[in-house]
Amino acid sequence: MARGKTISLFMMDAMPEGRVKCTYSMWKGIVYKIPRTDIGKCKDIAQVNYSGVYFLFGTDINGKEQVYVGQANSRKNGKGILGRILEPHKSINDWTEVVMLTTSDDSFGATEISYLENRFCNLAKEVGRYDVVNGNEPPLGNQSEELESEMEDAIDITKMMIGALGYKVFSPKRMPVDAKGSNEPVLYMERSGTKASGQRIPDGFVVFKGSIISKTTVKSCPEIAIKYRQKYINSIDKNFVLKEELVFSSPSSAAAFVGGSSLSGNELWKTKEGVPLKELQ
Repeated sequence: MARGKTISLFMMDAMPEGRVKCTYSMWKGIVYKIPRTDIGKCKDIAQVNYSGVYFLFGTDINGKEQVYVGQANSRKNGKGILGRILEPHKSINDWTEVVMLTTSDDSFGATEISYLENRFCNLAKEVGRYDVVNGNEPPLGNQSEELESEMEDAIDITKMMIGALGYKVFSPKRMPVDAKGSNEPVLYMERSGTKASGQRIPDGFVVFKGSIISKTTVKSCPEIAIKYRQKYINSIDKNFVLKEELVFSSPSSAAAFVGGSSLSGNELWKTKEGVPLKELQ
C-alpha cells in the first residue's frame, strides 16, 4: 500500500508564479522550477551550477506541450546546469520554464546524470502527455546494480516533485480500473459514426487510442473542440482513428472533440451497461 509523502515547496520570490525550490526530507536531491524570465536571478545560487538533469517546457504552434530532457556536468568555470540551459537548444527554442534536478552536495557524476537523462526521456515518451523533442535518445551508460537502485529511488521522488510543481509529464493517462482506491470505469460513446472509449482522470478525461471520431465539425462546434483538433492533429490518422490516448479538460470537451459538435459528456459517455456518466457522479 502506497504511503503518504511530505515535500517542501519554497517560493523563492514569495509568489507561486516565480522561482520554486522543492526538497524532500532525508534526501539530498533538490528540484528547482524557474521561469525563463527569472533565469537571470539564479546566477548566485550555487546548486544550479552543479551537475544534474534539466527539463525545458514549452508548447508548439498548435499548443501541444513539449519537453526537452538534458544533462549538464559541473564545469571549471563554475557553470553547470545553468550554463548549459543558457546555451542554444534548437529542438525547443521557445521554452518558457525549466525544472532542474541536482543535489545539495554536487554528488551526481557523469554516470548518474546519463542514467537519469535516459530514464526520464523514455518515461516521458511512454506516458505521451508531452512531445519529447530530444533529437537523439540519451545513452543509458554503465552503472552497478547498487547505483541503478539508488537512481530509481531518485527518479520516483523526482517524478513526485515534478507532479507537485504542476507538470503531468510523468502522470499516466489512464487510471487502473477496479484497482484499490480507484473505481473509475471505462466509458463509451457512440454517435453518428463515432465510436470512442475513455475514462475520467484526476485532471479531466482521457479518450483512448483506437477511438473513431467524426470526420467533420459543425458550425456550432465549440471553440475548445476546434482547438483540441488542431492541437492533436498529428494524433489522428487518415481514417480519423486516434493513434494515441488524448487528454481533455472535461468529459464534455472530450465528447465535443469526438463528435465535432456541442455535446454533453455527462449524457453521452456511458458504461458498458448503458449507465450515463451523470448517474455515476
